Amino acid sequence: MRERGPVRDESPAHTVRRWLSGIGQLPVEPDTDAAATCPYLEWAACGAMALTGEADGPPLMAPGSMLPLVNAVSRALARLTAEPVRIDPGLLLGARAGALGLTRRGAVCAGGATRLLPTADGWCALTLSRADDLDLLPAILERDDVRDPWSELADAARRTTAAQLVARARLFAVPAAVLPARPREPSAPWRVSPLAPPAVRARPLDGALVVDFSSMWAGPLCARLLGLAGAQVVKVESTRRPDGARAGDHGFYDWLHAGHESVAVDFTSPHGRAALAALVRAADVVIEASRPRALAQLGLAPEHLDHRPGTVWISITGYGRGLPERVAFGDDAAVAGGLVGRSRGRPVFCADAIADPLTGLVAALGAAGSLRAGGGQLVDVSMRDVAAAFAAAPQVSHGPHRVRTGAAGAVVECAASGRTQAVLHARAPVAPLGAADLGADTDRVLARLGPGVA
Repeated sequence: MRERGPVRDESPAHTVRRWLSGIGQLPVEPDTDAAATCPYLEWAACGAMALTGEADGPPLMAPGSMLPLVNAVSRALARLTAEPVRIDPGLLLGARAGALGLTRRGAVCAGGATRLLPTADGWCALTLSRADDLDLLPAILERDDVRDPWSELADAARRTTAAQLVARARLFAVPAAVLPARPREPSAPWRVSPLAPPAVRARPLDGALVVDFSSMWAGPLCARLLGLAGAQVVKVESTRRPDGARAGDHGFYDWLHAGHESVAVDFTSPHGRAALAALVRAADVVIEASRPRALAQLGLAPEHLDHRPGTVWISITGYGRGLPERVAFGDDAAVAGGLVGRSRGRPVFCADAIADPLTGLVAALGAAGSLRAGGGQLVDVSMRDVAAAFAAAPQVSHGPHRVRTGAAGAVVECAASGRTQAVLHARAPVAPLGAADLGADTDRVLARLGPGVA
C-alpha cells in the first residue's frame, strides 16, 4: 500500500475553492452538493476502473479521491456558468477508450504508446508515440542499432536510475517522467498571472467567443465544456498541419468538436498571421497547448500582444510554461504527477491517458472562474500538476468495500450502503452532430472580424 503522508481535513469541494481563490474574489457557496453516492461504486460504473489494473488481474480502485474531486470540479464549473454544464464522469474519463475499444494493460498504457519501466532506484515512464521517437532510440541508448525498442529500453532502465534515463530521453524531446515516491499536491494545478486589465463587468460564458488553437484531447475538451456552457467556440488549425486527431476515431473527434466553427489558415503566410492576430483580439477566451517558443514564432506570444480588457488566456502544457521544453502526453504526465494504480506492489496505469481529460476539465474551470472574476489573466495549466493534485487529494472514505471477480466479470461491493455495482467498460461517445470539415467556416468567421481580414 502506498504511503500517503499526513491526511488533511479537507473535502474535495474545499480543495476546489482553494484553487479558485488564486483566480480572484469569487463567490463561495456552502458545500451542499457533497457526493451522496459511494465513490467506489461510481468508479466501477464510470468505465475508468475497467481500464486500471493488470491485464490478467482484477480492476483496481482509483488512487486518491478521483471521482469525488472530479465531481467537485464539475459542480464548481456548473455554478460559474449561466448554462449549467452537466458532466458525465464516464464519458469524461473513458470516451476515447470507449471509442477505440481499449482495456487495461498494467504497466503498458491502454493506448500502447507509454510504458512504466523499473529502474535501479524506482520507476519511470517513456512514451514512444511518434515515428521520430523510435528513430531517436539509438541516440538515447547510445547504441548503433536498436532492434527491439521496448526490450532494450527495459534492459537499459534496470541498469540506471529513473532520473538518468528520463534526463537522457528529454535531451531528445522524447516524453518521459520519473514516478515520484509519493504524490506532492501543488497549491493549485495552475499558475495565474496578469495579461490585460480586468473587465469592468464580469463576462459570462454564455455568448463568449472561445478561440481554440489546441489539438488532440485536453485543450479541445476544455473548449467543448465551455461550449456546453453557452460559449461560441472557433477551432483554429493550420492548413499545413491540422489537428492530428482528425485522423483518429471520428466518433471521439466529433464528440469533442460538434457545434464548433472551423477556421483553417496558413500559419506561415502574412494573411494567415493577420487572421490569427484578429482572432486573438476578438476572443474572450484563448485556448492553446503549444510550447511558448512555437507561439512566439507565430507572433502569438500572449505577453507580447495587446488584449482587450478581460481576455482570458488558457495555456496547457505538460509541465507549465516555466519548463517549456518538456514534452508530455496524458499517460506520462500522469506518472510524473504520481497518479498511478498499484498492483502486486508495482505501479500500473490509471485509466486512459488520465492527465488529458482531467486537465481539460480543470482548464475549463480556470477559464470560467477567471471570466467570473473579471478576466485579464493568463492561466498556466500544467498537466503534471493537475495529475498531482488528483493523486494527492485526501482520501474520501465511504466505509469498507471489496472487489469480487467471477465468470460474469468484476463487481464492487459497498458495505456501508449494502449495494453492489458491476465494473462497466468504458462507453463510446455519441455526438448529435459531426464536427465541421477543416476550414468549413473560415470565410464566414473572418468576415465577422471586420474588413481586410477575410
